[in-house]
Amino acid sequence: MDMAKRIELEKRGRKSTEIKELNLDNCRASQVEGLNDEFAALESLSLINVGLTSLKGFPNLPNLKKLELSDNRISAGLNNLAGCPNLTHLSLSGNKIKDLGTLEPLKSFANLKSLDLFNCEVTNEEEYKDRVFELLSQLKYLDGYDQNDEEAEDEDDDDGEVDGDDDDDEDGEVGGEDDDDDDDEDGDEDDDEDGDEDELDEDDDDEVGLSYLEKENLDDDSEGEDFDPEADDDEDVEEINDEDSSPVRGTKRKLEEGEDAGEEDDD
Repeated sequence: MDMAKRIELEKRGRKSTEIKELNLDNCRASQVEGLNDEFAALESLSLINVGLTSLKGFPNLPNLKKLELSDNRISAGLNNLAGCPNLTHLSLSGNKIKDLGTLEPLKSFANLKSLDLFNCEVTNEEEYKDRVFELLSQLKYLDGYDQNDEEAEDEDDDDGEVDGDDDDDEDGEVGGEDDDDDDDEDGDEDDDEDGDEDELDEDDDDEVGLSYLEKENLDDDSEGEDFDPEADDDEDVEEINDEDSSPVRGTKRKLEEGEDAGEEDDD
């Protein structure tokens, strides 16, 4: 897709004057087309891997701060960026910049803080890093590092940390309340469970006690009345003998009384 069509697609019905960020990566053009001074509000523009060989006709974008021109075939003409005086970040990595002289036009960009020249032939220059910082004294970072080899801070990461802290605080507050509620509920449940267990233990103790008492009573009965089948038989025999002997004894007694009376009559 050519650049002009891609621009219209990215606008999505918005006015050119309202657009602050525009991504035209991977569209095809040898120089800027369809982008004009009407995009005055633009703050971020990305033209990665477009096929640019020249910056001729680059529009005046007074509010542009970040410009991505990586992986093109630009070898010179950085003076065409003069209409973007507020540039702070410029990436030219993967282009055909061969010497430090090509970077001379960037001296006029007083706000330029970060410059990337990865995979450009100029990085092979002797004392490349020191010479670039000397040429462009306003620079703070070159290829992601400052003069002391300290890595550049990522603005997106900083924003993410702030958002992350806010989210953590909010989550912490909400989570804390939920945790308290959960603890209370857990405490109630534990109390209920302990109560149920105590009741069950008491019931078990009662059952054990009753069983023990019943067993003792049975043992006492067994000890008090030992079963002796012979003794029972003897008692039965004695009772029968008593019954059998009672009439005989009565008859004998009557006979004796009769004899005594006869003797008295004879006398």
